[in-house]
Parts: sequence; C-alpha cells; structure tokens
Amino acid sequence: MQDATYEATARNIMDQFARKTGLSTSAQSPERYLWTDAFAVCNFLELYRRTGQEKYRRQALELVEQVHQVLGKHREDDPRSGWISGLDDETGHLHPTLGGMRIGKKLAERKRNRPYEAQLEWDRDGQYYHYLTKWMHALHQVSAVTDDPVYNQWACELGKAMHRAFAHQLGAGAEKCLYWKMSIDLTYPLVPSMGQHDPLDGLITCSEVQRLPAGQPADASPCDLTNEIADLSKMCRHKTWTTDDPLGIGGLLFDACRVLQMMTGNAGFKNHVLLYDILRSSIAGVQAFSAGGSLRVRPEERLAFRELGLAIGLHAVPRMLALLQDGLEFELRDLVSDQLNGLTAAVPLATSIETFWLLPSNRRSASWQDHENINMVMLATSLAPDGFLSL
Repeated sequence: MQDATYEATARNIMDQFARKTGLSTSAQSPERYLWTDAFAVCNFLELYRRTGQEKYRRQALELVEQVHQVLGKHREDDPRSGWISGLDDETGHLHPTLGGMRIGKKLAERKRNRPYEAQLEWDRDGQYYHYLTKWMHALHQVSAVTDDPVYNQWACELGKAMHRAFAHQLGAGAEKCLYWKMSIDLTYPLVPSMGQHDPLDGLITCSEVQRLPAGQPADASPCDLTNEIADLSKMCRHKTWTTDDPLGIGGLLFDACRVLQMMTGNAGFKNHVLLYDILRSSIAGVQAFSAGGSLRVRPEERLAFRELGLAIGLHAVPRMLALLQDGLEFELRDLVSDQLNGLTAAVPLATSIETFWLLPSNRRSASWQDHENINMVMLATSLAPDGFLSL
C-alpha cells in the first residue's frame, strides 16, 4: 500500500513540475535547470515503466528536447545566440551536446577577468561538471528505455566535450585534475578548484555510457570514452571520498550502485577496490551526518534537496544487497557485503527524510519554497527511485 501511495504522490509531483516549469504548457520561456531536469527525465521514465502510460515516456523525450533547446543554447540576455557549441542550427540539432549544457542559473555568467565573489557565483550561470554527468546519465537511461542509440551517442559526445574543457594539468608533469565550474562556452574556468567527487562521478558515468544499453546491437553506437576513462581513473587514485554532506553521501551510494551493476554480465567494470573504498567512505559519511543532528532542526534550517540526495542513495543499499544475493562473485565480495550490511541500519533514514518533507507544513517553509523545483523532483525520485538508480 505504501508503494502505491508513494507512486501516486510521485505522479502528482511530476505532473505539477511539468506544468510549473513550462514542459506541459505553451510557456514561451520554460524554466529549465540541468540538475533538476536530469532527475526529472529519470522520474518520467520510471513512471512510464510503472504505469505504462505513454504520456510519461513522451514527457521524458520532450524534456530532453527542451533542455537541449534552452540549455544547449545561449541565454536570452546574452548578445551571443544559437548553440553554445558554435554549430549552425541544423548541425547543432543533430549534435546538441557538443558544447556542453548551461546550468540554467538566473544570473548571467561572470565574464573573464572579472573579480570572483563567492556568494554571488552560486547564482551565476556557466557549466558544472557534476551537473553534466547527471545529464549524461539521464540520456543513457532514455537510450535504454527507448532502444534509440542516439541518446547514448549524445551522452558520449557530452562526455568528450566536457573532458576536453574541464580536464587540465596544473603544471608540466603534474597529474590532471578537473575544474569545478566553466564558462558557458567552455573557454575559461569560473571556479578552478576540483569538486571532491567529480573525478569519481566522471569515471563511473563515462564507464556507464561506454557500455551499450541492453538489447541494442553491437554496432549501434560508436561511443568511445576510453581515453577519458583512463584519465579519470588516474585522477581517482589515492583520493579520499568521505564527506558529511548528505547530498555527497547519497552520490557515493549512487556511484557504488552503478559500479556493482556494471560488474554484472559483460559490462567489464572490475575495480573492486574502488567499490570497497566508496562504500567505506559512505559508512563514515553516514555516521558523521547522523551524529551532526541536522535532521532534528527546524525546516527553515534544512535543505531538502541535499537530504533527499541521501535518501535516494540509501534506497540503493537493498538493491546492491540483492545483486550480491543473486550470486555475483568477485574479489573483495565478502568485504563489500560487510560494508553493505553495515549500511542497512541507516536505510530507515530515507523514510524519515521523505516523511518530514511530505508534510505540507514543512513544505511551506522558506527553505523549501526557495528551491521548490529541485526539492519536489528529488522527493519524487526518492519515492520512486528505480528510474534513476537502475541501469
């Protein structure tokens, strides 16, 4: 009964999101935001899988098209126009991700050589590496559901474009690293430091896109991210993944879930040590977050989308345990099983977070209203997570 109630709530949320952001209306300037829309695409695919209603499949594809038309092109207040890749309109439509995707922030990007203002930068447009990987994942999921390889090809082209722009060396002989935020046209960094989990997220997402969606012919996609995967693998060496940020912990669990899925069949992902390290960091992160007591404060002091990121990740734990119980054998299997069993005690946190934010009184708080679109979409993902979690 709870699953049916959660599904109905997720459907209501996504119907509201489609209306509010101009997906299911004739709004001239739809509200598109890359992170939120990546989760929304996966949600529509999951609702299509659960209900069989064609409208959800159609909304997923329409959202992809709208994101490309809005975030793959320059802003309305920018003197530049057309595709941010610089391609002509016809070629850009065939290869919409070759220039990356704008974030969709309200303020224009900071121009080259203008002073950096930390607080203001959060509201400025540009391109985020970790948003682009989420869009790659969403495109891959669409390709798997529709059996149309073009979406996976767009994901591959995006992976190549972002790696060319974001990956760099600090000096001769130094290891490569990633910029955290780039300009809209990918010509200069806006935030030069590297996100803690960006190389890990990039490695796993590129590996995901490299493998063909199930059921597609071997020659369906010429995707080759071998060089990008090699670079990102080097960046992941000797890194520490532990964080007490709930969104970051949820991301780690999502990454671990994808790794374990790619270790099945002929996917070829064999980095068992990386999987163990991710899970070990996840346990440490959950313990640190739980000890912090942030779930006991007023809704005005909480950020729903960050907590819901953790809830989504926690939903991956029983799915990973099920994969192990299906007889998957690999080096370090027993250690990975111990880590997952250690995480099961934290799984009820997901229900606690969902229950808190399902209360209308908590959703009337300023902290919810200020980030309503991303909050509502990630709540829907947490209530019906398989479209996002299952490859």
